[in-house]
Amino acid sequence: MKQIKIIGTILTVTLLLVGCGPKQAKMQDGSYTAQMLEYSNGWREYVTITVKNGEIVTTEYNAENASGFIKSWDNDYMKRMKLAKGTYPNEYTRLYAAQLTGQIKAPKIDAVTGASHSGENFQRLSYAVVEQAIKGDSAIVLLSPSSLD
Repeated sequence: MKQIKIIGTILTVTLLLVGCGPKQAKMQDGSYTAQMLEYSNGWREYVTITVKNGEIVTTEYNAENASGFIKSWDNDYMKRMKLAKGTYPNEYTRLYAAQLTGQIKAPKIDAVTGASHSGENFQRLSYAVVEQAIKGDSAIVLLSPSSLD
């Protein structure tokens, strides 16, 4: 009888400890955007996610110029960057976005060779946009350039 009480006590304490552990904050359904506050080399990067059932179902990562033209649509820029860096915006933006889609939190991003600066910005934008989704705040988050810029 004493052993049953001890086992019961251990099970109760274990269940209480498991139930009291840190919980992952869940993202709220909706669309959320984070963007850089300033333009860099004529472009301002942004990340927009759509969350459904606490999971990111779509991710758009890109940059726009002051007139709203999207960087990955610029074929001349694409050709120059491909020759110089081995990648281009229409390629690396999709690779970065794919790392965030399907997640329930902002993951550590694997950098794409030739687009590591954009990878750093994407990582920062991802964390910011996920924080907005956790809050359920659809206001656009503006990030200042990092001290590394």
